[in-house]
Amino acid sequence: MSIKQPNAKNCFVCGVDNPVGLHLSFEEQSPGEVTADCILEEKYEGYPGIVHGGIVASMLDEISSRALMGNPDQPRFPFTARINVRYRKHVPVGQPLHLRGWMGKDDGKRAVVYASISDQAGNVLAESESLMVDIPPEMYHGLVLEDPTWKRDDNKENK
Repeated sequence: MSIKQPNAKNCFVCGVDNPVGLHLSFEEQSPGEVTADCILEEKYEGYPGIVHGGIVASMLDEISSRALMGNPDQPRFPFTARINVRYRKHVPVGQPLHLRGWMGKDDGKRAVVYASISDQAGNVLAESESLMVDIPPEMYHGLVLEDPTWKRDDNKENK
């Protein structure tokens, strides 16, 4: 049974209110494993018919961090310390893509995370290995976790 992870408001990859964003939605399949499915439009291409490599890297980065987020009631908020991307084949626009991120070694503050983007036939098009480091809790004290879009609430007037 999968669990939908919350989306952010303005994140380029998952932001529900970002007018130029990808609007991806992520599902936790099991602890430490997250998936997403999408079809990208031509506005995200580099060469004709091919998703820009920076967009590919952004999607791999996002699903890597989300593999660590876990339970929506007590999520972890990691940032990327290092990401190594391997572009194996062209990632096409206008065709179904499957993203998968899964946790490797984890010491509770840092983790190695693996991610992939595959086509409909299951061919791996791009993959990554990342070192993710947890943001210290005191750095996200203004985050309202009860809000499913993780609305920032730094000045209480915006509630």
